[in-house]
Amino acid sequence: MYTIIDIETTGGKYNEEGITEIAILKYDGEKVVDKFVSLVNPERRIQSYVARLTGIDNEVVLHAPKFYQLAKRIVEITEGTSIVAHNAAFDYRMLRTEFQRLGYEFERPTLCTVALSKRLLPGMDSYSLGKLVKQLGIPLNGRHRAEGDAQATVKLFEMLLNKDTTRNIIAQAKTGQPKKQKDSKLIKLMQDLPSAVGVYYFHDEDGKIIYVGKSGNIKKRINQHFTNDQPKAREMQKAVEKLSYERTGNELIALLKEEQSIKEIQPEFNQALRNKVYSHGLFLDKSLNYHQLYIKKLKDEEQPLMAFKNHQQARKVVSNFVEDYQLCPQLAGVEKKRSGACFNYGIDACKGACIAKESAETYNARLKQLTDRWNFDHKNFLLIDRGRFHHEKSLVHVKDGEVRGFAYFDLNLQITDRSILERIITPIAYQGHARQLVKSYIRKNEKRIKMIEL
Repeated sequence: MYTIIDIETTGGKYNEEGITEIAILKYDGEKVVDKFVSLVNPERRIQSYVARLTGIDNEVVLHAPKFYQLAKRIVEITEGTSIVAHNAAFDYRMLRTEFQRLGYEFERPTLCTVALSKRLLPGMDSYSLGKLVKQLGIPLNGRHRAEGDAQATVKLFEMLLNKDTTRNIIAQAKTGQPKKQKDSKLIKLMQDLPSAVGVYYFHDEDGKIIYVGKSGNIKKRINQHFTNDQPKAREMQKAVEKLSYERTGNELIALLKEEQSIKEIQPEFNQALRNKVYSHGLFLDKSLNYHQLYIKKLKDEEQPLMAFKNHQQARKVVSNFVEDYQLCPQLAGVEKKRSGACFNYGIDACKGACIAKESAETYNARLKQLTDRWNFDHKNFLLIDRGRFHHEKSLVHVKDGEVRGFAYFDLNLQITDRSILERIITPIAYQGHARQLVKSYIRKNEKRIKMIEL
C-alpha cells in the first residue's frame, strides 16, 4: 500500500519552513482508495515568491486548520504504507519536521519518483514533475497545488510500476523505515546543542574524530547533516556516535580552528575540505609602466594579494576596487583590453590611465593605496570582534604578516600589553589559508570589526 503525497510550503530558511497545503492519496497499486486534502495554517509568513507561484498567500490560510489539528488524520491514512512523492526527501522531511515540533517521531518508508524515473525512464529532457508528465502525456491540473501535483504523481507512479517488470528497482529504491536505534541515537546526539557560532566534531565509537565543521548555528547545521539523504551523509550518520563542539563567538575564529583541525586530524569525511579552499588569486604586476592587477588560478604555496573561492567572486571584488579607487578596468583585469579608452573613461569613472592621459606615477600611487591595505607583509595588529558571551570580546593577532593566534578577553583587560597578550593567546601553528581567511573576513565585515595596530 502506498500514500502519494504532495506538500506546498511557506518557503524560507531550511528547516524553518511551514506546510501551507497537503494532499495524501492512498493507492493500492491499482486505484486510489482514500484521500485527504487540506490547506494548513503554517503559523508563519509565506514568502512572496511562493505565494505568486502557488496562489496560496497569508490571507488564504488565515482560517485554515493548523498542523496539530490534522496530525491524527495524517498518521492514520499513512499507517502501514510507503510514502511516495516527487522528490520524496523534501516532502518527507517537511512531515517529519512538523511532527517533531509536536514531539512525535513520524517514520514511514519512502519512494522517490524522481529517482525511480531516472532509472526506469532514462534520457528524458527533464525530471521536474511539470516537464516530465508533459513528456509522458499525463494530465496535470493545478500545477504547484498539492492535490493537482499528487494526482499527477499517482499516474506517474502507476506508469513506473508497470515499467518495473522485475519489481527489483522498486524494491531497491524503497527507503526502509529507519531503525529505531539509529534514529533515536541521532536525536539524542542533537540534545543540548547550542544555536551558536562555532566548530563541531563528529566522533566514531572509538572516540576518533571523523568530521570537523563550522557554522554560524551549530544546532541547525548538525540537524542538516542528520536529515541529509545523500549516500555520503547517510554513511556519516551511521558512523557518528558522539558529538562535541566549541563556541567561537564569530566566524573568523571558527574558520581558523576548522582549517587547523582538519589539517592536524585529517578526518575521513573531510576529504573535500582537505583540498583547496581558494581557487583564484589577485596579483599585482609591476613590470609595466602602469602597474596592473590580474586574476589567475592559484598554484600551491602562492601568496596572492587576496584569494577567492572562484573566478566570479574575484571579478566582483576587483570590480568594487575599480570603483572605489577609480582604477582602469582594463588595467585591473575586469575588462577586455582593446585599443583606446576603457568604458569607464567615457563616464568619468577612470582618469585615463588606459590612454596614458593620467600619469603612471599618479595611477600607481593610487593603486599602491589599495595594495598596501591588503598586503599583510610585516604588519602587526589585533582584530577585535565578538566573543562567545556578552561580557567578552575576541581578538586575532597578526604579527609580521602571520596569523599568530586568537584569544578571548574581558572588556576591561589591557590587551595591548605585550606580556598579557603572550599569556592569553592560543597559537595557530598551521598557517595554510589563515592569512587569506583573515583578509576575506575583514573585507566582508570591516564596518563592524575593529583593528588595533601594534
